[in-house]
Amino acid sequence: MTPLRLVFLIALGYIGWRMLRGGWGAKRSTNAHMATSDPQDVLVEDPVCHVLIPKHQALRLRRDGKTYYFCSEQCCDQFAGQTEQGES
Repeated sequence: MTPLRLVFLIALGYIGWRMLRGGWGAKRSTNAHMATSDPQDVLVEDPVCHVLIPKHQALRLRRDGKTYYFCSEQCCDQFAGQTEQGES
């Protein structure tokens, strides 16, 4: 067996071994990052149009000790108008 053929077979074996172990230089994907995700990634529901939006992107309105989350200023204004009419 020639030295070049031997080097080729060793390299081929190494590549096959790396692929079996989980890829060529790629880190394995695990669900561990899901358990420690940032609480800001939580979805909240708009009480007017019922759209789900990421909490960190939502508009907030605090009323009577409760925080409401909205997808847009229009929904926030509509909700504020409804609650003011209900208080009268």
